[in-house]
Amino acid sequence: MASPSVEVVEKSDERIVVRFNNIPRQYVNSLRRLAISEVPTLAIDDVVILENSSVMHDEAVAHRLGLIPLRTDPGRFVMPHECDCKSTLGCSKCRVLLVLDAEASEKTLVVTSGELVSEDEMVKPVSKDIPIIVLAPNQKLKFEAYARLGTGKDHAKWQPTSAAIVKDGKDESEIILVIESNGALTAEEILTGAAERLAAKVKNFKQVVSSLKVPKNA
Repeated sequence: MASPSVEVVEKSDERIVVRFNNIPRQYVNSLRRLAISEVPTLAIDDVVILENSSVMHDEAVAHRLGLIPLRTDPGRFVMPHECDCKSTLGCSKCRVLLVLDAEASEKTLVVTSGELVSEDEMVKPVSKDIPIIVLAPNQKLKFEAYARLGTGKDHAKWQPTSAAIVKDGKDESEIILVIESNGALTAEEILTGAAERLAAKVKNFKQVVSSLKVPKNA
């Protein structure tokens, strides 16, 4: 049997394509699933509306904010439930504050993600042009938003991928994995994170098996 091999066919910040040879499809698919569901990213999870005279309900504004991808620096933050602050408000280790204060004067104003001001210069929307709301003349929107780490298995807003696909190669021994990023992480960071999660799960499973006691009469 030929030796297993892995080759990066294409790589950019937005997309990575990897060719697997002589590796079971289920292992490659595990990487795909973990890339979608268990690689953590930052997303707005709590919004305090200070003023909203627009026609959009507060809940709709909060929902739109949660779906704005935020650039996430792997390793800089911890999951809220793992933080030693043990606070529902969070701290600099587990949350980032973003604020917005927008008002339309005499003309209609389209408020975009570029107007969000972050307390952390590294954590910003991946695009400045994502529409948040349209304000009519004399309408105002002011809020505080808190971004926290989470994973896609809890909510789609924490998914780092815009696409994750496993497809057949040129023959039955070849499988192709394609991962495309929404910008919160680079495609390589997503793949690396998925591989780390898979390795941790295998290690944990091995420890569980090792701890099992075999019956004497087995």
